[in-house]
Amino acid sequence: MLDLLLAADPSLAGELLERTASTSRVQQIVQLSLAPVFLLAAIGAVMNVMTSRLIWIATRIEDIERVLDSGEGGRLGEEIPVLQQRRVYAQRAVMFSTASALTICVVVALLFVSAFIRPQIGTVTAVAWIVTMGLLMVGLVLFLLETRLATGSAHERRRQSRAILRKKAEKRSD
Repeated sequence: MLDLLLAADPSLAGELLERTASTSRVQQIVQLSLAPVFLLAAIGAVMNVMTSRLIWIATRIEDIERVLDSGEGGRLGEEIPVLQQRRVYAQRAVMFSTASALTICVVVALLFVSAFIRPQIGTVTAVAWIVTMGLLMVGLVLFLLETRLATGSAHERRRQSRAILRKKAEKRSD
């Protein structure tokens, strides 16, 4: 590979080697990438919690529907609209958190690529970081909404379910 670079443009290959041969330069890049990598690990931990909640919600909906299909369950069915809303929030929270994790990977890649190229890409890296934070904030807000719905009593969940059903009915009538 190095032979191909040297043959194609000896000055480019020499410049690449000069820019990346410095151990201190590589150490700087590794140090710069540590914060995004730690954030990536933290997002992974939060996503583990989000995914566990999502699985619990989906299982709970299936269990309630199974009981209702057997002709039992009484008022259990009244909880389904809130559970479905929680599932939507949890799914979107996981989706936005995953997108933020992917953009963190882009940030780390940009940090390393910046060592190999002459044009400055600090603006691109900063924009990727801002996008990461925006996606993460949306994911966390959705997670907050899901946990907020989860904390109510059975009575509150049934009341919320009726409100959700009314809103759906109003949308259909429009």
